Amino acid sequence: MPDSLTPRPMPSADPEHARQHAYDIILVGGGSAGCVLAARLTDDAELRVLLLEAGTAASELPEAVAFPPAWPTLVKTEASWGDTTVPQHSDNPSAGPGPSIPLPRGRGIGGSSAINAMVFARGHRTSYGSWADRGAKAWGYDDLLPYFQRTETAVGGAPGRGTSGPLVVGPTTEPNEVLAACLEGAVEIGQRRAHDISGGLEEGFAPVDLNIVDGRRQSAADAYLTPVLDRPNLDVVTGATAHRLLFEGERCVGVEYGVQGRVHTARAAREVVLTAGTLGSASLLLRSGIGPEQELRQAGVDVFHALPGVGRNLHDHPRINIVHRTRRTVPPARNNHGEIIGLLRSRPELDGPDLQLIFIDAPSPNPVAPVDNGFTIGVSPMRPFSRGTLRISSADPYAAPVIDPAYFTDERDVRAVLSGIATAREIAGSAALAAWGVEEIAPGPDAADTQALGRYARTVFQSYCHPVGTCALGEDEMSVVDSELRVRGLAGLRVADGSVIPSIPSNNTNATVYAIAERAAAFLRDVG
Repeated sequence: MPDSLTPRPMPSADPEHARQHAYDIILVGGGSAGCVLAARLTDDAELRVLLLEAGTAASELPEAVAFPPAWPTLVKTEASWGDTTVPQHSDNPSAGPGPSIPLPRGRGIGGSSAINAMVFARGHRTSYGSWADRGAKAWGYDDLLPYFQRTETAVGGAPGRGTSGPLVVGPTTEPNEVLAACLEGAVEIGQRRAHDISGGLEEGFAPVDLNIVDGRRQSAADAYLTPVLDRPNLDVVTGATAHRLLFEGERCVGVEYGVQGRVHTARAAREVVLTAGTLGSASLLLRSGIGPEQELRQAGVDVFHALPGVGRNLHDHPRINIVHRTRRTVPPARNNHGEIIGLLRSRPELDGPDLQLIFIDAPSPNPVAPVDNGFTIGVSPMRPFSRGTLRISSADPYAAPVIDPAYFTDERDVRAVLSGIATAREIAGSAALAAWGVEEIAPGPDAADTQALGRYARTVFQSYCHPVGTCALGEDEMSVVDSELRVRGLAGLRVADGSVIPSIPSNNTNATVYAIAERAAAFLRDVG
C-alpha cells in the first residue's frame, strides 16, 4: 500500500497556538483544494501555513469512508454538511412548489473527496473553452493540462496523463458484470468505445478512473495532507468554523473563527486563501460584507466591498435515473457502484459532449416501485444552462446557506436529458443485456412521449453533487476572482476551489478542483 494511504492520526493545533503565531498563508477549508495547497505550499520550509477546517480530523471520520461501496451511506453522517436546496422549479405551479434536493458535501479533512463516489475524470477539453467567455486568461484545457498531470499517477498510461502525482488513479480491471454488459450494449448500438474517458480528449463509453487503491478510497487527505502533517511549518485546526475575514483597509489580514464556542483570530502576513468549496467560500465572503449590496443589507450584513457576482452563477449537474429490474441476479458491488461512463452529444452539431451516462450496479430508489435487484443508468446534462444563486439569511456563521441551483429552469437542459434517456433505453434494450431479463421500472414504459419524460426529468432527479460557480473567475463585472484567483478589488485574498469555475466542465468535477488548487499553489509560490 502506498505511504499516502497508510492511516495516521490527524493532529489538530491548539487554537491558542494558532492565535499566537504569525502565518504567511491561511487556508480556510480542508477539502480537496485545501489539502493540495497545504501540501504544496509547505514544500517551502520558509513558508508558514495554517489550515482551518470546520469538520473533524480524517482519523475521526466514519470507518465507511475507506470502503468504496459504502459511500452512499456517508451522506447522512457527520461527514456531510446535510445541505438541502430550496424548493425547485415546479412542473405544475398550481400544484405547489417543486422538490427540495439534498446536496451532499463533505465536512471534515478531505472534504467531499472523503464522501464522493470516487470518480476521477477531467471534463472534455471543449468544455473549458467557455471559461474565456468571462475574460478568464489562460484557463483553457491546454493551460490546465500541466496541473492535471501534476495531480496524478494514472495507471492506464494514456497520452497526456500524469505519471508521478500523489493520486494513484485508474479504471477497475474487473467491472461488475452487469455494467460490462451495459458497455457492450452501448457499443452494440453504435456508440464509440473510448480508450481513456477520463483524460479529457475522448468521447464515447469506457471504464472511468477511480480514486481507489488496493480496495480503499484515496481522498485528498490520504494523497496530499497526511504525508506532510509532521512538517513544522504547517498547523491544522479542525472543528474551526470561519466567522468572517479580517481587513486592514482593503487588505485581508486574517480570519476570525470559532472552536467549541470560543472565538479566535489568526493573522496572515501574505494571503488568506478560501478553499471551503462552492457553498462555503461564497458564504464566508458574504458574511464578511463582500457581495451584492442589496442582498447583504437584506441579510443584516454591513457592506464592506460591493461585488455583485458573489453567490451568483451557481450551477450543478442534475442526474435523472433510469431504473431497471433484472431477472438475473446482479453481483454485489466491489468498487464505487458507477464504474463505467459515457460522454456523448445530445445533438450532433455541438462542439463536444454535453451528456454523461453512468452505469450503476444497483437500482436507485424511485417513486414508481421498489426494486430489489437491478441496475440504473444515470443521465446527466454535463453543460447545463440553468443558473441559480447562493445567499445567506444572516451573518450567523452557523446558519445554513440558502441554496437555489434553479435546476431545469432552462428548457435546453430538459431537451438534453431527453436525448440521453433515448440512448439509455436503446442500451437497455440491446442484445448484450437480453440475458439479464431487463425491465424498465422508472420512469417506466408508460412514459413514452416528450411531455411525460420531461415531467419525469424535472421532478424526479437528484444532484450529482457538483455545484460550482459562486465565485466565478474572469475579468468582467460579474467575476469574483481575476485570472490569478485574486478577489477583485481587494488585496491579500484569493479563492481556489470549485466556486471559481465559471462554467462547469463536462464530467465529474473533483479532478478539475485538484488542478485548480495545483495552479493556485503555483501562483502563490511565484508571489513570494
